[in-house]
Amino acid sequence: MNEELINDYKNFLDNGKTERECCNAIVALAEKNGYKNICDVTSLKAGDKVYVTKFGKAVALFDIGTDDIQNGMNILGAHIDSPRLDVKQNPVYEKDFVVYLNTHYYGGIKKYQWVTLPLAIHGVVCKKDGTVVNVSIGEKEDDPVFCISDILPHLAQKQMKETASDFIPGENLDLIIGSCDPKTDDNSEGHSKAEKDSAKKNILKLLESAYGITEKDFGSAELEIVPAGKARDLGFDRSLILAYGQDDRSCAYTSARALFESKAEKRTNVCICVDKEEIGSVGATGMASHFFENAVAEVVDRLGEYSELKVRRALNNSNMLSSDVNAAYDPMNGDLYDKANASLLGGGIVFNKYTGSRGKSGASDASPEFIAKLRNVLDKNNVKYQMAELGKVDQGGGGTIAYLAAKYGMYVLDAGVSVLSMHAPWEITSRTDIEEAYKAYKAFLTI
Repeated sequence: MNEELINDYKNFLDNGKTERECCNAIVALAEKNGYKNICDVTSLKAGDKVYVTKFGKAVALFDIGTDDIQNGMNILGAHIDSPRLDVKQNPVYEKDFVVYLNTHYYGGIKKYQWVTLPLAIHGVVCKKDGTVVNVSIGEKEDDPVFCISDILPHLAQKQMKETASDFIPGENLDLIIGSCDPKTDDNSEGHSKAEKDSAKKNILKLLESAYGITEKDFGSAELEIVPAGKARDLGFDRSLILAYGQDDRSCAYTSARALFESKAEKRTNVCICVDKEEIGSVGATGMASHFFENAVAEVVDRLGEYSELKVRRALNNSNMLSSDVNAAYDPMNGDLYDKANASLLGGGIVFNKYTGSRGKSGASDASPEFIAKLRNVLDKNNVKYQMAELGKVDQGGGGTIAYLAAKYGMYVLDAGVSVLSMHAPWEITSRTDIEEAYKAYKAFLTI
């Protein structure tokens, strides 16, 4: 087992709980490995290494090969956003002496999984004078943490009759961030009173004192609520990893590391880590944007003799692994899976010929010629892999960024790590699968 890889991976998860933090970490690693910001480069040649970022939440890295780029690239593509709770723009309110942050959940979550957990606040607050305040509260041992409360079982008769999707309403996923002691009013038979919003005012005062953040600054903030705590070994044998955000940072980290520890020969090698996959790959930093296409155009321009046709050919002639996770077979809920076509923890990297829902809706169906070529190179490099689907045909489904890359005409196959408890605040992966994914991505880059 490559302990150094696993430890570095867990550190990446601990320090990359938002897409901004992941992007910053990947850029820092890239620069250590000789990559330069493309904005600082006027021309490129074989052997050069550059990166392109967008809004600090998406990054594309290029290791230039000797072949003409219009003959295609080898691309590893992952996403670095994960399900979470986002803080609203007018979030701070007090209700009966308790102060809350109003949130809006992001991505596909089971809302009930997020209550009564220690939670942390990560993100940025952008002020009118142009300064950016980086926020990370709840991760250090002496930091306060935050929590979403739930009803005690003794009073939950009505709640327990609701469906799982309804008994914790989205608007009730508000974070407790403070309180004040009510004062007894001797003239009202023991009822309590306090200065209106005194607890809220106290919290806002603390925020301004510690961070220089005012209530209006929340309007230009991007704050994410994530589980507090570090990635941990799971099980007596330490064969598994328990951590937040392994979908899809397990694939993003192993893809980026594979690129950094490879050397482009003929074909240009690429790793792209994008945002917003969990909500449809939308926005300027999602794969549905022109970010990657524009990044390739910038590279082609600096290689000389730019043309739109060269950009189109470079994309069309490429090979890509859509590095995204797959659902691990859950023995406790085996009836949801076609076991012969399910991915097992420890079974190696997972290949999904297609994803989508039910009748392959929204799928990118990979070419068997490309799969055969990939099988050949993996077998030569002794990489452990498995073929799988997400679950039974009519049970549900999911998607990745593969279909958005396939629109350029390139070969694309979904390839990633098997995850148990996917989209939960704490997800489970196998150490073996992390290492095999890294090995698979390195082998792919030699095609």
